[in-house]
Amino acid sequence: MQERWLARLARFNAEHPWSHNDAYAPWVLWHARQVRRHGGTRALDVGCGTGGLLRRLSGVLDDVSGIEPDPATATRAHAHLGDARSIAVQNLAFEDLEITGARYDLITFVAVLHHLDLVPALEKARGLLSPGGRILIVGLAKEAEADLPWTVVSMLLNPLIGAIRHPRRATRRSEGMTAPTAEQRETFEEIRDAARTVLPGARMRRGLLWRYTAVWTAPAS
Repeated sequence: MQERWLARLARFNAEHPWSHNDAYAPWVLWHARQVRRHGGTRALDVGCGTGGLLRRLSGVLDDVSGIEPDPATATRAHAHLGDARSIAVQNLAFEDLEITGARYDLITFVAVLHHLDLVPALEKARGLLSPGGRILIVGLAKEAEADLPWTVVSMLLNPLIGAIRHPRRATRRSEGMTAPTAEQRETFEEIRDAARTVLPGARMRRGLLWRYTAVWTAPAS
């Protein structure tokens, strides 16, 4: 009975898809506005996908860049953002991004960090950040027993939002949901411990829709 219910739920979710990352865009933009209030102007979106968040960030900050390692996805981002002069997109892996004299006031990882080696990625992001800048993470973690209440609520919430946002049955996946995926390797607790070591004072919280959030502000000097 349970397996049949789960199969029906999965089929319904596939017919009414939506990006769970979109639910966290207001949180990212709130922090972007805080960065702007403190004089920040430059943002980097790591794993920018087809550029949806980049366009929204460009309405807050003057200089917005995105890097996307998947060539096909980066091409779609270029096509979607071709008319936006304040946005730059590179087909580039985060590991290959050089640390130069220029620094970023905001660095975002939205459903991306689990694709990367955790500690080296956090260390590199810290090195790319300007004094007083912020790192924002909307991440996915390997599920553990402590995540069960959040998972149950998310399973109930997901089809409801899908039906509201995508009432007609989808015949194909949205372009914004076609980028390569990866399995989560670390639990929330493991990610939290690593973040506390590399980014002392980082604030992490479990969230709905199989996500967690983390924010770290670099020392002002």
